[in-house]
Amino acid sequence: MTEISNTGSAAQEAQGASGSRLRRLMRYLPLIAPLLLWAVPCWLLLHTGQRWPLPVTLTGTALFALGLTGMPLAMARGHGRRQQDRAAIVGDTLLGGIWVLFTWSVLLGVPLRLVLTVAGVGDGQGRARLVTWTVLCTAAVLLAWGYAEARRVPRVRRLDVPLPRLGAGLDGTRVVLITDTHYGPLDRARWSARVCETVNGLEADLVCHTGDIADGTAERRRAQAAPLGTVRATRARVYVTGNHEYYSEAQGWVDLMDELGWEPLRNRHLLLERGGDTLVVAGVDDVTAESSGLEGHRAHLAGALQGADPDLPVLLLAHQPKFVDRAAAHGIDLQLSGHTHGGQIWPFHHLVRLDQPVVAGLSHHGARTLLYTSRGTGFWGPPFRVFAPSEITLLVLRSPERPTSP
Repeated sequence: MTEISNTGSAAQEAQGASGSRLRRLMRYLPLIAPLLLWAVPCWLLLHTGQRWPLPVTLTGTALFALGLTGMPLAMARGHGRRQQDRAAIVGDTLLGGIWVLFTWSVLLGVPLRLVLTVAGVGDGQGRARLVTWTVLCTAAVLLAWGYAEARRVPRVRRLDVPLPRLGAGLDGTRVVLITDTHYGPLDRARWSARVCETVNGLEADLVCHTGDIADGTAERRRAQAAPLGTVRATRARVYVTGNHEYYSEAQGWVDLMDELGWEPLRNRHLLLERGGDTLVVAGVDDVTAESSGLEGHRAHLAGALQGADPDLPVLLLAHQPKFVDRAAAHGIDLQLSGHTHGGQIWPFHHLVRLDQPVVAGLSHHGARTLLYTSRGTGFWGPPFRVFAPSEITLLVLRSPERPTSP
């Protein structure tokens, strides 16, 4: 018993030390990351044997240096207290562009150079220049494609979701999920209207928005959000807050969604009844709500389920997938979430996995809890989606007992 206790204590100490190092690293990450993002591709593409003419080297280096200084300044002016949309567009676009260039400079440029060297293709200068042009062309193609992917109306993703406790009368219930619309500096009012038209074509019983409506206050982004008032559902339209609402006067968004005819499920539930069977549709505030300082805002699952029959199946709206641990502990049948954007720009999903248990899709947790994580309907910040397409999701709930035909 003593040996087990000592071993456990040592493991806890090691875990604590590791966590402390990670926290220290995360503290300095905002300072280190921009430097790495701009310096690494600058060095790999300009200063590793290419021997470009001096004007090319100087101009290229100056552009990287300008990006290194300009990107943080633009993002600070765009997303800080000033909230200047033009600055936000510049900063976000630079961030997306340099992320793609950094990624492919490392993941494509370095291996390609090794392969060309081993194969004996050309001389050192020729190989270096070939790698530079290959990386630049790859990045340009991916950014053009990623921009088109981000700005288009999302494709509809359809899937059946079996819920063992769902009554036969609710079999075939159509639930449409949109999330992370992120109305922001780029005016997407027309895009918003087209998304709502697509949702209306799906003839949903229940339409859900799981938060991160916009970047900015409800007053500022009202015109982009207004088409949400045209969304139709035979039973209900429900909404929960995301973390970005708490950067932009969350109560204003709750009030606007209520005004547009959506039911804000702030730690409460409603009942969806059909064919003699009932589904509990519950929602919680985002997990960041309590730290926002707004009175009454917090994620409170017990409050959301208060008064609900424990024998009934429960569909829960919670913005972040990591809330699923609490959902599974309460025996929730299905949780719908967003937040991750599916990583948005590959391979950022690996970083998302450090914070969230799932990046996208349907997953099982605990004894009976299913989690569906949407890749999101819009995009945050950089107007690009690379290998992480946006989606409007149609979930058809299935009962183990199909209703009998008359």
